[in-house]
Amino acid sequence: MAKILLVDDDTTFCLMLKTWLAKKGFSVEDAFSAESALKKLQSETFDIVLTDLRLPDKDGIFLLKSIKKCHAGTQVILMTGYADISTAVESIKAGAFDYVSKPVIPEEILKKIQDALEQKENPLKERREKKGVSVSYIKGTSPEAEKLYEYIRLVAPTMMTVLITGESGSGKEYIARLIHSRSNRKEAPFVAVDCGAIPKDLAASEFFGHVKGAFTGAVHDKTGYFVAASGGTVFLDEIGNLSYDVQVQLLRALEERKVKPVGSDKEVTFDVRIISATNENLIKAVAEGNFREDLYHRLNEFSLKALSLRERREDIPVFANHFLAASNEELEKEVIGFDEEVLRIFKNYNWPGNLREMRNVVKRATLLCQTDFIGRNDIPAELALPVKSAVSEDFASRREENEVALIREALAKTHNNKTEAARLLKIDRKTLYNKMKLYSIE
Repeated sequence: MAKILLVDDDTTFCLMLKTWLAKKGFSVEDAFSAESALKKLQSETFDIVLTDLRLPDKDGIFLLKSIKKCHAGTQVILMTGYADISTAVESIKAGAFDYVSKPVIPEEILKKIQDALEQKENPLKERREKKGVSVSYIKGTSPEAEKLYEYIRLVAPTMMTVLITGESGSGKEYIARLIHSRSNRKEAPFVAVDCGAIPKDLAASEFFGHVKGAFTGAVHDKTGYFVAASGGTVFLDEIGNLSYDVQVQLLRALEERKVKPVGSDKEVTFDVRIISATNENLIKAVAEGNFREDLYHRLNEFSLKALSLRERREDIPVFANHFLAASNEELEKEVIGFDEEVLRIFKNYNWPGNLREMRNVVKRATLLCQTDFIGRNDIPAELALPVKSAVSEDFASRREENEVALIREALAKTHNNKTEAARLLKIDRKTLYNKMKLYSIE
């Protein structure tokens, strides 16, 4: 039985995770500070130490280095918040096996522990997943899914920047992780950055780093995302949320492949591949002056569209069964599948929240299910409500259709003279070109 030392000052979280790991067959002890953890390590040997990066007395990096000095065979996995990912990446260079982001997903922790134990038993065996990259991309069988997967296969080995568009919850980060895992950079860090969660006044520090004393609160040097991920991939999620000022700084960094940490007069080179994602219409944002056109083209050497579940209804049973297997494992259930009525409801439902919504629905249904198969009573009633086609028609889509018709009419009347067509439409020529590109008007 593998022994795990869990180190976290959040006693409630510690108890919950300790109980869950114990049910999975591990011998687990806990400690609420670096000091108490080191005391336990003096008298006992642990296969794995699972520690928070931020502890009340010392940080996880200190604990990591202390462990590696005296217990080189003990694997260390760090738990970290989004804002500390660059530090966590540095921890791998200091000997950590891997890191996971908070809020912690139990299945992800379990997978990391299993990988760590496997490598501990066979140090020469190559790991398929390294430096925090856990790929659980489900391909699907529909023609649309096959086409998307083929595009991923083609672009992954290149150095092209990739822009992934698609609705919220459609799996854009899974696509980015798959691209990284199929690239020549798969052994290097994959650093995911939520652009919408970074305050404007801290964006430069998060992206490019800072030196001690650069501003109030800068109590030590900080390595930014781009340098921390050097050699690997930076995934910029919700790129459309960046302020215009940060867009300028980002463009300059990407063009020069150098960054200047806040408060420093020295430039630092970096080598990363950029993958971006957005659920916004960036062409429209460019046309409205909210997103720099030059940055858009810099990020969009190759574009991919994450498919909504409405666009791949053939794949709905594939995803449903995948989430059922994950829910069975997490909830320690043995539900076999879905009855025919539930699968029919799933296929007819529009899934506005896409994969994220389906995962939650299936997990809840797995918990409620008291038989071998999930039935209609186990799923939310609203999933089975009929779609009111006339009332719920997509007004945004209708507006776009009208706009396309007007542009085509203006171009026809002016014999494709863009300047005259723009004048008729009462817009400038640049906006017309952007709209033509947006709607694929030749």
